[in-house]
Amino acid sequence: MASLEVRRSPPMSRRQLEVRSPRRDKYSVLLPTYNERENLPLIVWLLVKSFSESGINYEIIIIDDGSPDGTRDVAEQLEKIYGSDRIVRTAYIHGMKHATGNYIIIMDADLSHHPKFIPEFIRKQKEGNFDIVSGTRYKGNGGVYGWDLKRKIISRGANFLTQILLRPGASDLTGSFRLYRKEVLEKLIEKCVSKGYVFQMEMIVRARQLNYTIGEVPISFVDRVYGESKLGGNEIVSFLKGLLTLFATT
Repeated sequence: MASLEVRRSPPMSRRQLEVRSPRRDKYSVLLPTYNERENLPLIVWLLVKSFSESGINYEIIIIDDGSPDGTRDVAEQLEKIYGSDRIVRTAYIHGMKHATGNYIIIMDADLSHHPKFIPEFIRKQKEGNFDIVSGTRYKGNGGVYGWDLKRKIISRGANFLTQILLRPGASDLTGSFRLYRKEVLEKLIEKCVSKGYVFQMEMIVRARQLNYTIGEVPISFVDRVYGESKLGGNEIVSFLKGLLTLFATT
């Protein structure tokens, strides 16, 4: 497993320094990758651009899930470009241990989640002092682009079932684009046992059980630019089993 982290704090004006609290918030982006060689340089560039323009203190932790396509080599090149103090390469299980921010952002590396929404996540969190801010495709001006009708119907149907059975207090349970307080994410990971799509659902359900607060930001989800987005019968059966398990145990 390889790990890569980009860390860079943009220069701040004297006025910005004056209005900051003694502890400046820092945002660690956990970026899981698997066969994302084509996407990685672009998603990292977009993240650096978004954070720099917004004056946000950040780091990017690239999680190499054993990709056989040379992703590790690309990650090493990015480390040279942006500096080893900003990009850290790590295995996913250890990603949290490498994170030095007091907030954690989790997003996909396949360009389906655009970094332009991250400043909105941060504003939302500050406005409501939320423990979690989740991107939603099913609220406000959120939406999905690049899916065929069948995929949209399956997604809408799955979300409808989760709302009926779990009553989670959030409009999009299966999305993975989220901001967490670091200590909240650590606690939720301890509690959750599911994998895949169900893991994202369980995170929200457990958060509700523990009385954590959840805010939502509408996002535009774009189907992956490179590679194949797979949703076969096995994934659907696994999702339904996990949903019923959560319904029976929560």
